[in-house]
Amino acid sequence: MTVLVTGGAGGIGSAICRVFAQNGFDVIINYHNGKQRAELLCEEIKNEYGTNARAVYCDVSDASSVREMFDEIDSSKEKVDVLINNAGVAQQKLFTDITDSEWKNMRGVNLDGTFYCCREALKRYMLPAHRGAILNISSMWGQTGASCEVHYSAAKAGVIGLTKALAKEVGLSGVRVNCIAPGVVMTDMMKGFDEQTLNELKEETPLNRLGTPEDIAEAALFLCGDKADFITGQILGVNGGFVI
Repeated sequence: MTVLVTGGAGGIGSAICRVFAQNGFDVIINYHNGKQRAELLCEEIKNEYGTNARAVYCDVSDASSVREMFDEIDSSKEKVDVLINNAGVAQQKLFTDITDSEWKNMRGVNLDGTFYCCREALKRYMLPAHRGAILNISSMWGQTGASCEVHYSAAKAGVIGLTKALAKEVGLSGVRVNCIAPGVVMTDMMKGFDEQTLNELKEETPLNRLGTPEDIAEAALFLCGDKADFITGQILGVNGGFVI
């Protein structure tokens, strides 16, 4: 079994790659800017878990780049059994200050990339095989909206809508499509927040802690595995109770 993780060298992505490798999956790690991190993660996975791992470049916001990534996967005779659309960008900014390019980039990486990767994986592997699992990573702000993150919230809400509609369309073809909406997770995306803000977010969380990448990774493994065989079209909030 092979899993393709977009944004696989980042905080949540690398945790997902490790958990799947630990459970016997071969891993394809998509990267855009983090080539060195992706290659180091590949070596770690091979040495630590004994499964195959390779890094593949792609700008998920570019349809032609996505096609090239899947062409490269095809050329190595690999097949994607599980697709995890994890690549994402975030930004905090007043709505009236958001530029056209920032809007397009936010939508491009978070939503367009999910669409492009789903399309290629379904056409090339999952629909012909009549099996497969797709997991999209959204955000709790895609469920509720966040002030000063309108473009991010809109893109992540689009991922939720895509998940639900696509699950209905491909269910008869044996493909499951689900989504995780993480809460506040301690990754590089949180570096811009000061200690006071992080403590306030912790206090707002009923479980009184912030999330870890491993929290998301374990939920991803469950939703993409056989134990979730009757689960599709669902949005799982992994947020410590921040959004209920």
